[in-house]
Amino acid sequence: MPEKHQQTLMPLAGQILTDYDTTRLVQSKEKAALRIRYQETENAMPAHKEKNSEERNHKNIQNDTQASQVQWGRAWEVDWFSLASILFLLMFAPLTVYYFIMSCDQYQCSLTDPLIDLLMGNKHLSDIWNKTPTLTYTAAGIYTIWVAFQVILYMFVPDFCHKFLPGYVGGVQEGAVTPAGVVNKYEINGLQAWIITHVLWFANAYYFHWFSPTIIFDNWIPLLWCANILGYVVSTFAMIKGYFFPTNAKDCKFTGNFFYDYMMGIEFNPRIGKWFDFKLFFNGRPGIVAWTLINLSYAAKQQELYGQVTNSMILVNVLQGIYVLDFFWNEAWYLKTIDICHDHFGWYLGWGDCVWLPYLYTLQGLYLVYHPVQLSTASAIGVLMLGLIGYYIFRMTNHQKDLFRRTNGNCRIWGKKPEYIECSYMSVDGTKYYSKLMISGFWGWARHFNYTGDLMGSLAYCLACGFEHILPYFYIIYMTILLTHRCIRDEHRCFSKYGKDWKLYTAAVPYRLIPGVF
Repeated sequence: MPEKHQQTLMPLAGQILTDYDTTRLVQSKEKAALRIRYQETENAMPAHKEKNSEERNHKNIQNDTQASQVQWGRAWEVDWFSLASILFLLMFAPLTVYYFIMSCDQYQCSLTDPLIDLLMGNKHLSDIWNKTPTLTYTAAGIYTIWVAFQVILYMFVPDFCHKFLPGYVGGVQEGAVTPAGVVNKYEINGLQAWIITHVLWFANAYYFHWFSPTIIFDNWIPLLWCANILGYVVSTFAMIKGYFFPTNAKDCKFTGNFFYDYMMGIEFNPRIGKWFDFKLFFNGRPGIVAWTLINLSYAAKQQELYGQVTNSMILVNVLQGIYVLDFFWNEAWYLKTIDICHDHFGWYLGWGDCVWLPYLYTLQGLYLVYHPVQLSTASAIGVLMLGLIGYYIFRMTNHQKDLFRRTNGNCRIWGKKPEYIECSYMSVDGTKYYSKLMISGFWGWARHFNYTGDLMGSLAYCLACGFEHILPYFYIIYMTILLTHRCIRDEHRCFSKYGKDWKLYTAAVPYRLIPGVF
């Protein structure tokens, strides 16, 4: 999940907003500034440069990092479109989450019935609000213990999984160079936190019986208020910290617009002490660790209500569980993604991690509590195969890219030496770099075939829920828009970077997502 996770934690409109701001800024620069290093979503090799002195190396890193901030980071100034978008998101993103969850609680997951009731005058907003469960001491206690437990696992339990799991990279790892030239270190122990948490969960369910396995579902809306409180508190604290005691003042961006700075963030890597990194913790814990627990709670509620767990619920738990485990297995790789390397920490990450992800990415399981679906054997096998094939494509596509980079092309893809296109580009200071774009394996089928695997997996989750309601299909609709937009955005930047060499690449690999179609 890593690549997908970093996209879906961030609301789509937030990405579009960032893209609008950065494109506007880039257009005001000289053309040379557009040819910058960009290795996040390409299948390109690490670049080789013409000048090799230590002084030039250091200068190039600084320039490239600054340039990448222009391309990816938040804006330095805000116009009317940006401000309007920010206000829209701050007002309507929380309402969107509430609407989806309320529709299940009061309208059996129908997204149209609440609107029809309101438009026909059958109900008023106050009627719906008055039927909504309020914040409770029980929910507050559950949520406080949950977050505190994840902080303890993150801060005080050094990783031991990497010592006995072959191929797993954990323990202390270095991130990318920040705009200020800092290389942060991280304690990678997410897989360990996930394992410990789930071992305790099952131990309670089958032995200790301290709490009901349905505890999350039973307190779902009160927990929503807790998640919102934490999302706003951490976002507000991050903004105050950025103004008065930043971790690194050189890694801060100020526009002077309160709403933009609040949403998009001021600090690049806000930290408390040496190890508590806000971005890594909130992007990876507690929301993603909770993802599989939430689904397990849904399954337990289905068992309680109907005396069985349907095969559709099992499919959702298994396929999304694979997705979550993939993220934690590759957590060290996540340090090189856009979330960590380019985004500042503000509301759209802080609140999005606490609320948007756990509440909207688990809609399939929530729906199946209200509408249990028992698929035919053929349908269940079809959904399972679609999900597994999608995951295989996603993982193997990324593996081929990683192998190509690590070996400088001296590897074998599908049993033969990979083909590639030589390319070059200029950094801001005029240094020429050389790189390679692979056109073998899955990367010869489509330019973003890893996204294709993502979408196949997303569709499998939704298909498990049948076709009676649109609500469980929110995920595939959202991801399709998100990844299609990302393809276009990435390719615009790659063309700015490589110029005619990018045209040669797109001629060799003409399709973006679906070979022969798009």
